[in-house]
Formats: sequence, structure tokens, C-alpha cells
Amino acid sequence: MNELIPRELADQVAIVTGSSQGVGKAIALSLAARGAHLALVGRNTAPLRDLAGAIERGGSRTAVVRCDVTNGDDVRRMRAEVEAAFAGRIDILVNVVGGTRSLGAAIWEISEADFAEIVTLNLTTAFLTMAAILPKLIERRQGRIINIGGTFGLRGRAGRAAYSAAKWGLRGLTKSAALEVAAYNITVNCVCPGMVDGPQFDRAGEELAARAGISAAEAKDRIAQSYPTQRVSTAQDIADVVCFLASQRGRQITGQDLAVDGGWSL
Repeated sequence: MNELIPRELADQVAIVTGSSQGVGKAIALSLAARGAHLALVGRNTAPLRDLAGAIERGGSRTAVVRCDVTNGDDVRRMRAEVEAAFAGRIDILVNVVGGTRSLGAAIWEISEADFAEIVTLNLTTAFLTMAAILPKLIERRQGRIINIGGTFGLRGRAGRAAYSAAKWGLRGLTKSAALEVAAYNITVNCVCPGMVDGPQFDRAGEELAARAGISAAEAKDRIAQSYPTQRVSTAQDIADVVCFLASQRGRQITGQDLAVDGGWSL
């Protein structure tokens, strides 16, 4: 345990969807480092079990729950399993699950099936988990919900119509929920990452390198230089913001869209 990290979330129970890799994994580890116990939720439990082992070695308890968060019945079963694992306690929900399809396609080129899938992955999943978990938070008169959006939900972008529409919708869901539950000492916010260092950034660099006839390293540097801070975010940058919003330090912040993008969306 890092003694420099305050255990400000000691013994709270956090559900994190999409925590098997990348931003979701960083969020789970960071919540645990601050004392939270973790319910790790996803369809593929093998990487979640590896993550659970790392978290438990740090002193927090975990529950690995297999769940398809696009299915309401599965989500409600997940809630019951989490309650059983942690004596009925749930304090924090972080919705990380999302996905993209048809990137680069114009609106008239996107199939109805692909559009529906993108909306389901990025918006309906959050609705289902929030609808299942909020009554529990209301019952306890406290809680935090943090949805992971994206900067394409703050600025439109050609070739991103379905994804952008879904992330804009997530912002609307966040704001409406925030108003509905504020009186119960529950906050609901949306964290909007820009480009995050990792596989997506690697792919973007490779695509630019192919178009521009430069090396992948040069392409990634060019992308980073396009941000006002001249760097892309890391998964830990996102996790740090989530932990702040989950803590008492973020108690007066609700219904907000917080861009973590080095100024790209300004």
C-alpha cells in the first residue's frame, strides 16, 4: 500500500463495469488504493480475476461478477450478487463500458444495427446499471455515480455520428439523474476523456503514419502536439478524476461534464 495515497474511500463498495483493461482497470486499482472494496463486472471474467488478485493483495476485498450490462435481467442479477458479497452495501458506481463501430462512416453509411449497437454500448448500459443501483443508493441516502463519456460527446465530429450521439445522450442521462437524486446526497457526473495513451492511441498513430508517410512514433508525437498541453491523457489521469468525484471532496459537484483532454475540447 502506498502510504502517500489517502484512504478516503475506506470500506466503501464500488462497482466498476468494463474494468478488465485500460481506463477501467486503472479506475478499479485507484479506488482500491484509496480503501474501497471492488465489484468487478464484465462478460469476460478471466482478466477480472487477475485484477481481483492484485487488489486483494493490497488489502481490499473484491467480487468478480459475470454480467452482460446490455441485458437488464443480467444487470439486476449482478446487483443482487454484489449486495450478497458486501452485506448489502453499495456506495459507488462507475460506468466504463463503451465501444465504437463504423468509425469514419458517414451517417448514410451506418447500418441500423451498428447504430443501435453503439447506442446500447455507450448509453443503454449506463441507464440499466443506474436504474438498478440508484434505489439502493437512495435507500442509504448517499452515493456516487460516475459515467465515463468522451470528448466526442462534447464536440461533434464527422465520421463519429453514432458514437457522438450516444455520448451526448449519456450527458443528458447524467444531468437528469443528478437532478432526480440530489436530495438524497447522491451525485452523478460524467468524465469525458480525450485521447488516452494505449491501444487506441497506437492505432491512431499507425493510421496517421500510413496517411502521412511518417513513422508511427512521429505520428503519435504529431497527435500529442495537437493538444494544448502537448500530450495525451493517461488512464491514470482519468482514474484520478474519478476518485476525486467519488470522494467527499467532490460532494458539491453533480450533473457535470468534466473533460480530461488536455484542452482539446475548448
